[in-house]
Amino acid sequence: MQPNKPLEGHTYPLRIEGYSSDGAGVARLDGMVVFVQGGVRGELCQVRLTHVGRSALWGVVREVTESSPARITPDCPYYDRCGGCAFRHITYAEELEAKRTRVEDCLRRLGGADIHVTEILGAARPDRYRNKAQFPVAPGPRIGFYQSRTHKVVDVKDCLLQSEAAARLRGAVKDWMMEYSIPAYNEKARSGLVRHVYVRTNRRGESLCCLLVNGVGVPRESELVRALRTAEPGLVGIVLGVNKSHTNVILGDSYRTLWGQDFLSDTLCGSDFRLSVPSFYQVNPDQTEVLYGKAVELAQLTGTETVLDLYCGIGTISLVMARQAGRVWGAEVVPQAVDDAIQNARRSGIENARFLCADAGEAARQLAREGVRPDVICVDPPRKGLAEDVVATIAQMAPQRVVYVSCDPATLGRDVKRFAALGYTLDTATAVDLFPRTVHVETVARLVKKRLRPC
Repeated sequence: MQPNKPLEGHTYPLRIEGYSSDGAGVARLDGMVVFVQGGVRGELCQVRLTHVGRSALWGVVREVTESSPARITPDCPYYDRCGGCAFRHITYAEELEAKRTRVEDCLRRLGGADIHVTEILGAARPDRYRNKAQFPVAPGPRIGFYQSRTHKVVDVKDCLLQSEAAARLRGAVKDWMMEYSIPAYNEKARSGLVRHVYVRTNRRGESLCCLLVNGVGVPRESELVRALRTAEPGLVGIVLGVNKSHTNVILGDSYRTLWGQDFLSDTLCGSDFRLSVPSFYQVNPDQTEVLYGKAVELAQLTGTETVLDLYCGIGTISLVMARQAGRVWGAEVVPQAVDDAIQNARRSGIENARFLCADAGEAARQLAREGVRPDVICVDPPRKGLAEDVVATIAQMAPQRVVYVSCDPATLGRDVKRFAALGYTLDTATAVDLFPRTVHVETVARLVKKRLRPC
């Protein structure tokens, strides 16, 4: 006789054993994994199954029979609707342990590495840490964030991850739209005007606001400028971005300044950076300094090394490394980012950093022609990790150490395995929490070139 198959809509008592990559609790029922929304490790819960798949089940907590001391009451009224945070129902200490465990599991299970991640560097300030807000706009108008796994915009007056300036500017845009009947963009009909409200802030309390629109202008521009300047005393510029594409891309392909300046300046790790609307910049400056400090530590720089920083962006890691290295080359495929990196180096008085507009392969070939062999290569790729040919290119350059800054433990694990096949061993990894209350976690890992045994 076959055992009864779990039934969708039925409730079962389950013990939560851990957490999934998206923050759900993990339990088991009849040998199948159950992903439990709202589950806390160690708890015994009554779980109602919401979906029965072939190899896994999904459910929600109906009742907590045995509660964990790590469970807390969410402090955000939008928590059960907004898709931004995943961990506001548990203590921050429990969240850190969930993230540390996830990184270690990915490195061991996917990377095949015999390693223990014993350290996760948590944030001193787990709220109000983001220096960039991107609020989608929908008819209503509704301005806030997408509900989890949907494109339905939840109208959010304030977000505990964002700055208070972002909340004020978001509110000013909504009031302006309502007062003058400015249409929001309708994603399905591909009509309407205002698509996103973008706010960038710096450590000095200044802010830059950009409206992304489905057109080349907006009506009542002077009233918009007045509303935003009144709402936020620290505002230094207002920019209009044009985005007529029918895609999920947020930023536009052209910008026009409505008032003030079209950039914001900030200081990170002792260097000055000029940030335009499309510039990439880490959203948590305090934890970014922790992250980059750990990257420099793992690079083991003595002042003589040649460092290659791939995916260098506007030069943040390059400039930090340059203060302790002999020479740094940064490589980036986006021309505007390379221009920003060059200017950032000049503003900070750093003369031993050079930037190339090239991908990894092109950078390797150019440096080889110049007789440059890096002692250390640092990579900070996007979430998809390194392409297989980039791993091969790095191995061909034969640096003694590779410092890998990762925003996805799964792709890091995959790439660690690729490096191992080419003679590089993972010898240490540290998790860093750049995004408290969300599922995201950064990792800084070091891979070292294996030494050949003498015959």
